[in-house]
Amino acid sequence: MGISLLAALCLAVPATAQEAGAAGTLPSAPAAGSAVATEAQAPAQAPAVITLDEAIRRAETADPTYAGAVAANQVSAADRTIARSAFLPSVRYFNQYLFTQSAHLPAKDQAALAQSGVTPAPAYIANNSVHEYMSQAQVTETVGLGVFAQYKRAGAAAIQASAEQEAARRALVVHVVNLYFSLLAADRKEAVAQRATDEASHFHDLTERLETAGEVAHADVVKAELQLEEKQRALSDATLAASRARLDLGVLLFPDPRTGYQLAETEAKLPAVPERADVQAAAEKNNPDLRSALAAADAANLDVKAAWAAYLPDLTLNYNYGIDAEQFAVNGRDGVHNLAYSTSVTLDIPVWDWFATQAHVRQAKAMRDVARTQLTNTQRALIAELDEFYDEARAASVQLSSLDQSTGGARKSLELTNLRYKAGEATVLEVVDAQNTLATAEAAQADGMVRYRAALASLLTLTGVLAQ
Repeated sequence: MGISLLAALCLAVPATAQEAGAAGTLPSAPAAGSAVATEAQAPAQAPAVITLDEAIRRAETADPTYAGAVAANQVSAADRTIARSAFLPSVRYFNQYLFTQSAHLPAKDQAALAQSGVTPAPAYIANNSVHEYMSQAQVTETVGLGVFAQYKRAGAAAIQASAEQEAARRALVVHVVNLYFSLLAADRKEAVAQRATDEASHFHDLTERLETAGEVAHADVVKAELQLEEKQRALSDATLAASRARLDLGVLLFPDPRTGYQLAETEAKLPAVPERADVQAAAEKNNPDLRSALAAADAANLDVKAAWAAYLPDLTLNYNYGIDAEQFAVNGRDGVHNLAYSTSVTLDIPVWDWFATQAHVRQAKAMRDVARTQLTNTQRALIAELDEFYDEARAASVQLSSLDQSTGGARKSLELTNLRYKAGEATVLEVVDAQNTLATAEAAQADGMVRYRAALASLLTLTGVLAQ
């Protein structure tokens, strides 16, 4: 059992991505030998460069939550069409043949009917003839308050589903923005860790040369060696974090998350925080959560009307045109014209249903109260989130500027400390402290950029506009 779990999974998956998709398994990575052969046959393709817009577009086709919201919106639109058909006239073409046993008559009566060519009467009173053919176009129209209330309710539900789809889209965009810039920050931290490791290695070599020349003590070499080992461990952790961030975003971008890709370089100048008045106006106009809550409240009110409609009568109009005769023909015996029409008007007046309608009304009112409470809570949450997200964006912007200044100062401080150390005016502890200060400042700068981008993305959930 020397084969590892990863090797067992690689051996179990199909050889091609198409077979993997058909079998429902993970695509396997190529073996080392096959990779060498592939490289010998064809040049390696450059990894795809993914922009933020491209990442969002790919995520919209891969995220199951957003796909569910899209499907729910489509279902609601179909429900509205179905509800509309309920109060429009329905037309169908009805065809039927009925055979009924004839009534039992004495033999002499049967012989007389046979001589006269008259068809005997059917045994069942409700049937018209022993042989009966029906081929009719039937038009039916039902008029009632409940039908119209259900149609309007379906329209409100469609608006709610559309708003929820937009809310899901904005939440997905925020998620992608966080993953995208987290990966950029992770890559930058890895580069910072690599630079810090190289710097620590260079400083370690410097202390060894100075010790050989008798200019510094061996303690400086030991401290530099400890610093180098610490930076090497930090580089390993930064590389692992970047790999994880790349896989997290790759899940939304590619069928195989291990596919190699690069992120497009972002603009050096970050977008500014929009004006508060513009944010508030856009939030009041374009917030999908508020639209969803309003539509849910409208749907709840219409549910109450639909429940009350059960107390009122429904009017049904029916029109039939076609054949209902003993022969399947336009003209029957003795020149009778079989094509004819019939109409009926039915008024259903509810009288007693053992308080079922009353119970339905109570249920609808209870759900209406819940919808009103949810609407009020959504309005309050919108007010709070507007202040919260805007203040977060402003604070992140101010801190990002401060982090930029700190990083520049830490870099200059390290340069001066290195010069002082070479001149014998600074200690090894000052150099190590300057190196750590610069690495910490650069890592904080990368985190500040992610925080600022995430804050701007959070404003998207309120305004619908993503600052890029």
